[in-house]
Amino acid sequence: MSVAARVIGAGGAGYDPGAASGDDGYRVEAFSGTPAEWDAVVDAAPAATQCHRYGWRGVMERVFGHECVYLAARTPAGAIEGVLPLVRVKSPLFGHFLVSMPFLNYGGPVGEDRAVGALVAAAGDQARRDGVTLAELRNRGPLPQAPGDGWALSARKITVVLPIPPGGEGALWKALDGKLRSQIRRPQKEGVTVKFGSDQLAPFYTVFAHHMRDLGTPVQPRRLFEEIAASFPGEVWFGCAYIGERPVAAGCGFRWRSEFEMTWASALVEHKKLAPNMLLYWAFMQRAAAEGLTHFNFGRCTPESGTHRFKRQWGAEDEQLYWYGLTPGAHAGAAATTPSPHDSAYAWGPRLWKRLPLPVATALGPRIVKYIP
Repeated sequence: MSVAARVIGAGGAGYDPGAASGDDGYRVEAFSGTPAEWDAVVDAAPAATQCHRYGWRGVMERVFGHECVYLAARTPAGAIEGVLPLVRVKSPLFGHFLVSMPFLNYGGPVGEDRAVGALVAAAGDQARRDGVTLAELRNRGPLPQAPGDGWALSARKITVVLPIPPGGEGALWKALDGKLRSQIRRPQKEGVTVKFGSDQLAPFYTVFAHHMRDLGTPVQPRRLFEEIAASFPGEVWFGCAYIGERPVAAGCGFRWRSEFEMTWASALVEHKKLAPNMLLYWAFMQRAAAEGLTHFNFGRCTPESGTHRFKRQWGAEDEQLYWYGLTPGAHAGAAATTPSPHDSAYAWGPRLWKRLPLPVATALGPRIVKYIP
């Protein structure tokens, strides 16, 4: 991979205004165009995901207050042929990270192959100048070329994808095995119902916050989902399963091109025997099939975890996620991962968090999780 231009632009930590173009012919700079200009590159890139949408910049800035370092690779003629959304997440406790994209599954560089190479090199330059603990590029698929120069590939996360057969809901139902169909029918017979719509955001968050407390994990702020709903009204789906008037399982995800991805899903443990989450997932699949989508993405998970086994039971197939990490300077040789409640250093956290009253956990969680990308 050729050496890219250093990042040029105004403002922000670590910028190098006097940098020259690299020998690949691209100039990598802080993006200063319009949202439509950015999204046009995203729409044209086969590897792009919903996480690449320019609207996420505003979400990250308004909800978390994080600095967004959005980069564009331009040709000598000025055309943008690649983009990379980076977000700086910095705290004294957890470290200093440049992530594309934090709190999401994807977001690495997309565009023409050589433009992607220039963006990777520029991100590495930025990370070294800033002395970050870790820079991480979260790609759904492999980069066009292995990045080298200190970048290491992590195989710690996968996603699980189910093809939706032609023929809509009926064909999809027939493709499920008998055990799954029985598990879906059971909550239906017990009167569980599922609702979709923007009005499901509040009940979704009620279930989500309760579920995260029970897992021992700080919850994202409700404002995150409110900003998502406002920024991506045509792409985000909120759905909740109810017993009577009480929401007991809930999901939120995104339609992108011919796929729906369930990005967040939760269920109340006290209703586990009734399995409302099975009906919830089936309802999302029904909707995806009815809208002519070809794939249902269960979202990321850790291989061989309980969540992974739940997703595989639907007949879905694993897809390796290609997350590339760089630990520069004083942090070289450190584990190339972002913080996790499963890390031994933080093992005390989940045990303590599970004991907090729900209102306390819901109030404190957003103040902590904003620094855990």
